[in-house]
Amino acid sequence: QVQFVESGGGLVQPGGSMRLSCVASGISFSIYTMGWYRQAPGKQRELVAAITVGGSTNYANSVEGRFTISRDNAKNTVYLQMNSLKPEDTAVYYCKTVLTNGLFAWGQGTQVTVSS
Repeated sequence: QVQFVESGGGLVQPGGSMRLSCVASGISFSIYTMGWYRQAPGKQRELVAAITVGGSTNYANSVEGRFTISRDNAKNTVYLQMNSLKPEDTAVYYCKTVLTNGLFAWGQGTQVTVSS
């Protein structure tokens, strides 16, 4: 079965940095566009960043210039490097793709808390 496992979250101070990882199994990872989403309590889940099989990226306006998405196909892993973190970045972060059958596949999420 398809499985995504996120890790790397935790507590970080404003202005700090953190790198999230998402390890995929059960799929041919290298052929999928991958995305990072986040959801704060009481808010909608939103797209943070995405990366295509060819390495093209896009970012939400709120994180552009601060976050970088990347992938290592040999490790079946997508990363989200987060710099200059702000309290409003606090959320559960999820990795996600759309499978060939059209079904969304999500990881379990990792909590990121930005607070002094």
